[in-house]
This record gives sequence, C-alpha cells and structure tokens, in this order.
Amino acid sequence: MSDPAVPRRSTLDLRSFTPARVALGRSGSSLPTKALLDFTLDHARARDAVHAAFDTPLLVAGLGELGFAATEAKSRAADRRDYLRRPDLGRQLDAGSAEALAHGASAPCQLALVIGDGLSAAAVHLHAVALVKSLLAPLAANSGVAIGHVVVASGARVALGDEIGAILGARMVVMLIGERPGLSAPDSLGAYLTFAPKPGLTDAERNCVSNIHHAGLSYDEAAFKIAWLVREGLAREVTGVALKDESGDPPARIGTIPPE
Repeated sequence: MSDPAVPRRSTLDLRSFTPARVALGRSGSSLPTKALLDFTLDHARARDAVHAAFDTPLLVAGLGELGFAATEAKSRAADRRDYLRRPDLGRQLDAGSAEALAHGASAPCQLALVIGDGLSAAAVHLHAVALVKSLLAPLAANSGVAIGHVVVASGARVALGDEIGAILGARMVVMLIGERPGLSAPDSLGAYLTFAPKPGLTDAERNCVSNIHHAGLSYDEAAFKIAWLVREGLAREVTGVALKDESGDPPARIGTIPPE
C-alpha cells in the first residue's frame, strides 16, 4: 500500500528531472505528432554526429593557443566505413603514425593527452579544447603533473590511447574522445585514464569520466575529477577497478557548460 503521507505526483512531473522520453502523451494508439518529430530529429542528430568529419586542424590550432604543440596521428581505419565496421582497426595506429610518434618522442613523460574523434567528432569539436583549458589549473594543483605530450588522433577508439601512451613512454595517458551519441546527447565527451598504457589492456584497467556536455558534467566538474584520478593513479600506480573515484565535491561552486 502507498504511504498516505507521500503526496501523489503526476508522471508529467518526471519530465522536469530527466531528458528521457517519459510522459509523452498519446494520440489515439500512437505518439503525438510533436513527440514523433522530436524523436526523428534527435535520431538524425545522433546519426550526423557519428558520421561527422573530424576537424584536426581546428583542434591543433585550439591546443596551440593553450601552448601545446599537438602531434597528429591516425588509426588503421582507412575511412569512416572501416572505422564503424572494424572496431579493431580503430585501436591500432597506422604504421606511419607509429613511426612519427616514436621519432618525435624526445623523452618519457608523466602524462600524455590524446584527443580522438571516437563516435562523435561533434562532441570533440565542441568540448575538448575547453576541457583541456579547465584541466590545467586543477591538474597542477592536485597532482603537480604537467601534460608532456598531446596527440590528436583520427579514427580513434579508446584503446588507441594505450598504444600512443606506450610509444611516448607515458606513465599515464588521458584519452578525450567522443562518446556514442544518444537521443538526448549527441555531443557527449568522455575522458579515459590508463596507468602504464600498453596495447592489450582492457576497460577494467582504466577509469572513465563521462557525460561531459552542456546538460551533463561541466568542464570544471570533469577537470576536478580527472585531476584527482591522475594524482591518485600515479601515486598508487594503478587505474581501473582498483581505483575508485573518491574525489568528492569540488571545493568551490561549479558552473555548467552553456548551451550552444
């Protein structure tokens, strides 16, 4: 039996708490026209995000304004068709990129940053450079670690960061990548952290900070968590299931990412 002390609320109230498709109403035995059109539009946006071209010069220029000389790389996926049909190719560097990175790696570093297109180049274009900018201060304050190398990788899956980090001699790699688009968030960015990166690692050996977008985690919130995980991961020499996010709340009020 329901508790009489708890006021009954309409299912319409749920719409103020979630972007999920709840309490859409109906027209006869079907959805209202507006709900159907909204679904179709969001589905189209998600498909567009998956197939959007990756603008590496835009990212390289934005990172340059932050003082980073980013290196470009690409996976073995020859095109977007290959990338979507053969996930394994997106986890491996092509031979030319591997050789260029090995030649350009002057010395091992504590932390390498890789920015990859993933399944939403749109998310990377919108959020990656701004997140890196927000990350610099808490990274220095929390861990005292500077970003040693920055790589912009096209046709990238998450695990591509492991091979890149190994070639660069990084103790830890942070991979910023576009997440699989959803019907409520086609532009969500994720950050994956791996200690002692090398080919062949599994997702159990990395941490993830996800849902970085205008309706999710703000840049400052995400940067705070990433910096904490970097510090603790390097100190404990581990990431993944052995490293739980116990960062807590940021010390100051955190803002949100403004809508486009």
